Amino acid sequence: MTFFLPPLGLILLWCSSQIRRSTKLLGTGYVLAYSVLYLVALVSILAYGFRVDLIKWRKGYQPVFVVSKRLSNDNKYGLSHPEIHDSHSGSWTGFRGENRDGVYRGKAIGTNWPTSGPRQLWRRAVGSGYSSMTIAEGLVFTIEQRREKEVAAAYDAESGREIWRQAWKAKFDEAFGGEGPRATPTYDDGRLYVQGATGNLLCLEAASGRLNWQRNIIVENQTDLTVYGVATSPLIVDEKVIVLPGGRNRKSVVAYNKFNGALLWQSMSDRQAYTSPMLVTLAGEKQILVVSARDIMGLSPEEGRLLWQTQWVIPNDNAIAQPVLLGPTRFLVSAGYGVGSVAFELTRANSGFMLRELWRNRYLKNKFSSSVVFNGYIYGLDETILTCLDAATGARQWKEGRYGYGQLLLAGEHLIILGEDGTLALVDATPTEYRERARFQAIVGKTWNYPAMANGKVFVRNAAEMACYDLGQ
Repeated sequence: MTFFLPPLGLILLWCSSQIRRSTKLLGTGYVLAYSVLYLVALVSILAYGFRVDLIKWRKGYQPVFVVSKRLSNDNKYGLSHPEIHDSHSGSWTGFRGENRDGVYRGKAIGTNWPTSGPRQLWRRAVGSGYSSMTIAEGLVFTIEQRREKEVAAAYDAESGREIWRQAWKAKFDEAFGGEGPRATPTYDDGRLYVQGATGNLLCLEAASGRLNWQRNIIVENQTDLTVYGVATSPLIVDEKVIVLPGGRNRKSVVAYNKFNGALLWQSMSDRQAYTSPMLVTLAGEKQILVVSARDIMGLSPEEGRLLWQTQWVIPNDNAIAQPVLLGPTRFLVSAGYGVGSVAFELTRANSGFMLRELWRNRYLKNKFSSSVVFNGYIYGLDETILTCLDAATGARQWKEGRYGYGQLLLAGEHLIILGEDGTLALVDATPTEYRERARFQAIVGKTWNYPAMANGKVFVRNAAEMACYDLGQ
């Protein structure tokens, strides 16, 4: 009785003639302490509402109790409308950051981590899948699998509390990687663009999750899913959202209007792989850099016109790693499966472009992860071992430090590496020697998801849990 109604429990306690006075006094202390917690919980439920989700958690499903803002009666989508945090809280607007280069350019981080790791701000269960996180407006966005539905969810960046969710019926599962969506949401000017593993493309209001429009890029462009599902993140260029369905008959690269989902243009006929399109400037030309299942190409953002193209063949079409810009005219592509890396230079020639190979070797074989560049040197995982190469020549400077098939980002003069086992490491980005400053267990379980960073905080997740750590000085 005390659990449900503390005051009534207190009355019954003192009315009992079989309980000694000393026991009653001790019991009164416990009831009063419990009453404080009871009142706080009651006020929270009345003010914000309450619901329960079932999220897959290692073995079986764990009930996750979510306190979220009460829904307004006129919300036909059944979604909450949270207050928007100040934009100064920092942002990480898409896959591998704003430029998709894996470089964090925000508040400086501290480098003297305690043995147990930096301060953990929050930790929570999350649905399965390999989406990374996007941070904007004080919210953390990701895509998850929750039973038979894919779910785009927004969490408070400071507390990890779920703010809203938008779900649709879809489930992708395959033997090697397991179930769940693969692509990372993209944020742009108050809107969130999410891409599910079976081709569902949604435009949502970032503040509330309200659905603006929805398409299925696989069905509309008459193509088939790749072996591991749709893993490419949408790219926003001006008024366009650019996606990679991989359809034949000029339906490989497609641009939709970002405001209403109307088709704007279709281009190329390549099968697609798992590398997301990038907006870059090479040889003075703004262009969309695309790595398909068999080619590398540059397309004009305006109408998808082919600017240049070269072959890039990976066994089983497993092009996964992002291209990396090495300079105004140079870029790197890399792959596992024994392929290695190639550096190219793109220059203008007559009315078009000329692509020249600078160097090629097998010192850096990016399989699941992508590399970063700092002060003329490339840092990346050669399969599972951290490696540093000279960007100009491809010469290996060092190879040391095992992180499994993890992921890495550049923050200042340091690498933030999320290992395949869920450990988080801090390594100096220097060509002279391998120096790991710290390493700790950030999350538990197989971790293939990219970390994200904003406002001095690092956000990590895998197919079971998500956590935030404060790296600020």
